[in-house]
Amino acid sequence: MSMHAVHPKRLNRRIWTRDAIAINILGYVFIGLFALMCLFPFYLIIVASITPEASLIRNGYPLIPTEFSLQSYALCLKNPESVLRAYGNTIMVTVIGTFLSVWLATMTGYVLSRRDFPYRNFFSFFFFFTTLFSGGLVPWYMMCTRYLAFKNHYYALILPMMFSVWNTIIAKSFIGGIPAAITESAKIDGANDFTIYLKLIIPLCKPLIATLSLFAALAFWNDWYNCMLFMTDETRYNLQYYLQRMLGSAAAMKIVAEKSGIDLPSVPLEGMKMAMTIVATGPIVLLYPFVQRYFVKGLTIGAVKG
Repeated sequence: MSMHAVHPKRLNRRIWTRDAIAINILGYVFIGLFALMCLFPFYLIIVASITPEASLIRNGYPLIPTEFSLQSYALCLKNPESVLRAYGNTIMVTVIGTFLSVWLATMTGYVLSRRDFPYRNFFSFFFFFTTLFSGGLVPWYMMCTRYLAFKNHYYALILPMMFSVWNTIIAKSFIGGIPAAITESAKIDGANDFTIYLKLIIPLCKPLIATLSLFAALAFWNDWYNCMLFMTDETRYNLQYYLQRMLGSAAAMKIVAEKSGIDLPSVPLEGMKMAMTIVATGPIVLLYPFVQRYFVKGLTIGAVKG
C-alpha cells in the first residue's frame, strides 16, 4: 500500500464535509431569497410613502425612488397631540390586554392539562364550542352596551379580546408536555395549585409566554373594530382607528371636491396609506426580534404536543 493512500474514514469525512458545506450554502441562499421576498413588500411601502402622489399615479410603485416627498407623513402627523394620544391609548390597551390574555390562557391551559381535574373535558368543550358558534353581532352588541356599559370605556377594548381559545389550546398543549412528576413532587411537599402554577409552571413556560404575548400584542395593537363599535369620544381612539378615520375623511373630502368641481390641494391618499402603515406597524415590528427565539420554540412545541 502506498504511503500516500488516504484512510477510508478520513475520505468519507472529507466527502461528508463537502456535502454539508454545499447543503448549507444552498440552504442559506434559499433562506436569504425567501427573506428578501418577505421584506420586499415592506421596502415598497417605505419607498411609496416618500414618493409624491403624482409620481405614484403616473409611474406606479417604483423600485428605486427618483422623487422624494414627505407630504404623506406631514399629513399623518399634522396633529401630533392626537397621534401621541392615540399611541398612548394603544400602548396602554396592548400592555394590559396582553398581560391579562397571557395570564388567563396559561392558567386555563394549566387547569385543562391536569388529568386529575374531573371536569376538564366539559370545560374544554365549553371553550371550543364558542369557536364554531356565536350569539351573533346584534345580541352581543346589545349586551356590551346596555348591560356591561362598554360605551366610551377603555375596558371595551380589552375585555372582548382578553380570552383567546386558540391561545388556550397552545397553552394546554405546551403545559401538558411538562412532566407530571414535577407537580406531584410539589404537592407531596405541601404546595397548593396556585403555588405550583406561579413557582413551577410559569418559569418553565418562557417560550410559551413569549409566543402568547406576541399573538396577544398583535391582536390588541391591530384592533380597530371594537374601537369603532364602542368609542365615540375622540380622546379614547386607538391608533388604528384614528388613522383609519383620518384616511376615510381625506378620501371623502377628495370625492366631494371632485364631484363639486372645487379645486383643492392634492391629497396624497396612496402615500398616506403607506405612511400610516409605517406609523402603525413600526413599533410592533421592532418588538418581534426580541421574542423570535422563544416564539419559534413555543409555537413548534405547542403544535407537536397537540
